[in-house]
Order: sequence, then structure tokens, then C-alpha cells
Amino acid sequence: MVEPFFSSGLFTYIVVPLLIFGARICDMSMDTVRVIFMSKGIKYLPSVIGFFEVIIWLVAIGQVMNNLTNIVCYIAYGAGFATGTFIGMAIEEKLSLGLTSVRIITKEEPSDLIRYLRSHDYGVTVMNGEGKTGPVKMVFTIIKRKDLNNVVAIIKQFHPRAFYSIEEVKSVAEGVFPERRATGVFGWINSLRFRRISK
Repeated sequence: MVEPFFSSGLFTYIVVPLLIFGARICDMSMDTVRVIFMSKGIKYLPSVIGFFEVIIWLVAIGQVMNNLTNIVCYIAYGAGFATGTFIGMAIEEKLSLGLTSVRIITKEEPSDLIRYLRSHDYGVTVMNGEGKTGPVKMVFTIIKRKDLNNVVAIIKQFHPRAFYSIEEVKSVAEGVFPERRATGVFGWINSLRFRRISK
């Protein structure tokens, strides 16, 4: 007599673990993105994501509880958790949500750097400072996170030996940013992330 598929070893040790693995990837990816959206001040999208996330999690944990003696299910659960976290971070990096503050300190005259940044619609503030070895110039700019790699490349081009630091910005009132048209799903989500408050 042929063994029923749902009670066979193939289903127990291959199909069920793969189901758990896939479910954990989905729910952990959604969890990572949901938390990031919340930290960026997006109000409604995290709730929608959380609704589907918990349903998928219940499917995964339900299968684990139904197969407590199956060690492969435990491995699949842990592997899905780790993989889902990694994928969620990759998605967040692709979205490049939020604003970033870049602070540049250099002993050299930064006029060319300032002129270049302003010509590309980046808001720049300049201050005089005093370092351990003498006078320095401090250049501040707040940019969209998706522009960070480009701005860092500009800094290295003009002042390769300059010190710079990068910090996340929660919110701002007013600001100057290069205008780019948001396209696709990522562009739509990015448009939800932030509203500048006008005075």
C-alpha cells in the first residue's frame, strides 16, 4: 500500500521545514522593515505590515508546534529568522529612507567643496572652529540618505584627508534638498517617510 504523501518522510522532513523556512523569511523581513518604518515616523504602513506579519508567523510557529520531535523544523525556523533579518536589512538599504546629517572638518579651505555641493542643490552651513592642531573649517549638510554615497564620494574628491561623521536625523523644519521624481514602489514608500514642516 502506498504511504499517503502527508504522512511520508518527504513531507515531514522536506516540505514542512521548507514551509517554516519560507514563512520565517517573510515574517522577519516584514518585521525588520516595519520597525524601520516606525522609526522613520511612517504611521499607517507599519500597521498593515504587522497584520500580515503576525499571520505568517502563526503559520510558522504552528508547524513547529505540530512537529516538536522534528529537529529539521527547528533548524529551518532559526535559518529563516537569520535569512529574513538579512533580507529585511537589504530591503531597507534599497529604500534608503530618512535624512542624514554629514559633518565635515578640514584644515584646508573648503570653498570648492561648498560651491560644488550648493551647485547641486545641497544645503550647506559653514563655521570656523579650533582643533588640536589649529584652526579648522566645519561644514554641515543634511541630505537624503539615498544621496549619502554620492556626497561621501564628493567629500573624498575635494578633501580626501578630511574628517567627516554621519548621523541619522529624526526630523527637520525647512531644508534644501535636490529634487528627484519618486518612481516605482520604492519611490512611493520613500515619499511617505518624511514631511518637512514649513514655518
